Amino acid sequence: MASEEEVLSPDDRDFVTALASGLEVILAFDETHSRMTLSEVASRTGMNRARARRFLLTLHALGYVRKQGRNFELAPRVLQLGYSFLSANNYRSVIQQVLEDITAESGESSSLGVLDGDEVTYVARSSARHRLMAITLSVGTRLPAAHTSMGRALLAQLPDAELDAFLERVTLTRYTDKTVTDKAALKKCILKVRQQGYAIADQELDSGLRSLAVPAFDANGKLLGAINISTNAARVDLDTLMKEYLPLLQQKARDIRATVS
Repeated sequence: MASEEEVLSPDDRDFVTALASGLEVILAFDETHSRMTLSEVASRTGMNRARARRFLLTLHALGYVRKQGRNFELAPRVLQLGYSFLSANNYRSVIQQVLEDITAESGESSSLGVLDGDEVTYVARSSARHRLMAITLSVGTRLPAAHTSMGRALLAQLPDAELDAFLERVTLTRYTDKTVTDKAALKKCILKVRQQGYAIADQELDSGLRSLAVPAFDANGKLLGAINISTNAARVDLDTLMKEYLPLLQQKARDIRATVS
């Protein structure tokens, strides 16, 4: 039996496979797969049709999935899962106010993200009027950690062994001509972030998207996530990013540390 400190492996007797599979079905739905047939869910999860059907019907009975003809889609009740995370973390209101202050002072969008596997998940956001990406960024959005400023700020906080494990398994996709796709170069970049305390991602994920991030800690030194400013490269140059936005982000990170315990 695994101790409380250990992470269970799928073959451990305490590992509940059915629960893991049910969550996998929920996560199969995303922006480009908001409504799927049974066959599509089975294909995206790697399950056979009979197994996928059982999980879909169970989630439907619990109110987490809706069925319309041959198609399945997530029901609003799924939002309770995310709300449970947000409400369990009493720093949410403080963070939201900080992000809104950043937007008010810079005129740019600001977010808090956390590392979840190989991706960054947005857990709080203050949006400016500028549209930065083809996709809509909002709470719950997931982006590749390797190519985002928040992702790199968070990866820089990992112990060496965990960072090496990430680099070993991650697939680096080229999104623009500026995307770093060499793992050695990416590691060098992350180690630089660790040393300097901030990360910049310059048009690696989307042409024209330039962002800056710093890690955010509570009063006890616990990592809460990373906060960022994202902007348009044609409107804000790197000099402005460094001289105006970096000091602003660093001050807001200090405010969070002084406020959240």
